[in-house]
Amino acid sequence: MHLIEPDEHKDFLATLQRNGLTEGDFDLRETDTTDPKSDENCGLQGYVCITRLSTQVTKEYPLCDESDWLQHFTRDLDAGVFG
Repeated sequence: MHLIEPDEHKDFLATLQRNGLTEGDFDLRETDTTDPKSDENCGLQGYVCITRLSTQVTKEYPLCDESDWLQHFTRDLDAGVFG
């Protein structure tokens, strides 16, 4: 199961395009850490590691039903974190 929704992925690609970056320079790896026995409010849980291949900079962002990982990624991108 994918934790990143198709619309979120589309917005991720649009963010790259707005910044003059290509999809091929970034690798997204989702890790699902959802506990099927948990009764917590956040159903699906995990994280996404985003690596910019040309700089080898990697950042990890938490994922869940209420996450705002894309906003954090955009802020990091704007701040030059990915080089």
